[in-house]
Amino acid sequence: MSGRTRGQFVLLAAAALVVALVPMTLAYLQLGYHEDVGAADVGVDPVRDGERILDRGVQDAVTGIPEAHAWSNRTGAVTAVRGRLAADISTLGRSRVEEGIVYDITYNGSRAAAWEADNCPGGPDRQFGPCRVDRAVVVQERAGRTHVLAVAFDLRVTTADGRWRTTLVVRVGR
Repeated sequence: MSGRTRGQFVLLAAAALVVALVPMTLAYLQLGYHEDVGAADVGVDPVRDGERILDRGVQDAVTGIPEAHAWSNRTGAVTAVRGRLAADISTLGRSRVEEGIVYDITYNGSRAAAWEADNCPGGPDRQFGPCRVDRAVVVQERAGRTHVLAVAFDLRVTTADGRWRTTLVVRVGR
């Protein structure tokens, strides 16, 4: 084989190798990659999906509550929070019926009271005012304003594969 023919053969072999390696490299880079790892499992666990939606709803519902409600109007603050959550709860309840997933969400006052007893310190050394539970919403007095600390729910999920029930406390600002 002449030098010119051998050079062309080496060049042809290198081009063939590049053509084979480019798709393999792209496939390798894409394996297991996802921009948002937390979003990768959406839809896989309906209970966890329901918990996430309730968490996001509570965080949104408490926005502006301390500015709008003095401690003396804490009942109004709780009414406002529950009113803001009503749409999220209703939407979640019917959101996946077509997929055969039914959510039933109710407030859990006894779980909220237990959370308050475990998480709101009493006595003279506490940093803020007292906590109260009103209709499953835990509020605390801070500088004369009403701050929402947590909301407790019972979440029941029914699918074709089974039924699950969980009680959760959504803490604000976590």
